[in-house]
Amino acid sequence: MSARVYVLNGPNLNLLGKRQPEIYGHDTLEDVEAACRTLCERAGVELFAAQSNHEGGMVELIHAAREDGLGIVINAGAYTHTSVAILDALNAFEGPVMEVHISNVHQRESFRHHSYISARADGIIVGCGVQGYELAVQRLLRMTGKG
Repeated sequence: MSARVYVLNGPNLNLLGKRQPEIYGHDTLEDVEAACRTLCERAGVELFAAQSNHEGGMVELIHAAREDGLGIVINAGAYTHTSVAILDALNAFEGPVMEVHISNVHQRESFRHHSYISARADGIIVGCGVQGYELAVQRLLRMTGKG
C-alpha cells in the first residue's frame, strides 16, 4: 500500500462554506479536499481525507494513519482546545503533523488561544483561510522528501 497524506477535519467542518462564511469563507470541505488531492497527486502520493464530528472518530482516524500515513494535516476544530485524547493519539503517530486553523484563532475568543494539538504539531498554519490546508500539505510533502 502506498503512503498517504491524511487530511483530518473535526466537528462542524462538514459545514464549511455554509457556516459563518464571514469567518470561514465560501469554499466547501470538498473544495479543500480537491485542492489537497491535486497537490498529493503531483507528488505521487495518495490523499486520505476524512471529517468527524466525534472525538473518538478523530482518534480512530489518527490511529489508522499509523498504518500507512506519511503525515497528518489536522484541523481538529473545537477539539483543538479541549482534547487530550486527540493529542495522545497524535503523540502515538510517528510522522509529521501539521495543524491548520482557517481563521486567526488569536484574534478570536480567548478560549481559542490554547491548542492541545500544538504540543505535537511540527508546524502550525493559522489565519490563511482554506489555503492553509494547501500550505500544510506542501510543507508536509517537503518535510518527507516528497515535495
